[in-house]
Amino acid sequence: MSNVTYVTDAMNEARGLWTDTRTSPPIALSDIRKWAMATYWPETPPKIYWDDDYAKETRWAGIIAPPDFNPFAWMIERPKGTGIPQPEKPDGGNLTGMNGGQTDTYGVPMRPEDVITSRSRLVDWHEREGRLGWTLYVTSEVEWRNQNSDLVRKRMSISVRY
Repeated sequence: MSNVTYVTDAMNEARGLWTDTRTSPPIALSDIRKWAMATYWPETPPKIYWDDDYAKETRWAGIIAPPDFNPFAWMIERPKGTGIPQPEKPDGGNLTGMNGGQTDTYGVPMRPEDVITSRSRLVDWHEREGRLGWTLYVTSEVEWRNQNSDLVRKRMSISVRY
């Protein structure tokens, strides 16, 4: 085991604390339809995403958004949040990073006029020697809830830094 660590004091202080809260504008029906058209192109998207008459007869009793719909996608300015603290080398040098994978869990579907609130947190990490040298694996969580506090989506991500 190495005595080197890429974990910073800021990471230790932030572990488990929710940060980066932001709220979407109300979801527009036209945004759902455009998203569905773009993601299913050149095929026709499922009617649940664009056909009012069809959608009213489903268990959802109306149009819903595709699970991958992002109500934050059209933001012109990205808010500057406090963010999840990033690891760093003891000498201040930059770490190389890559995506270690993610898992999405879906709750209720997003619907027209929903307002989604997003927040994120640093969940945990571990370090070990790897083929590329000393390596840090960081798990973070992003949670989306609607205006009723219903869970819409939870994403657990692992980032790899070496």
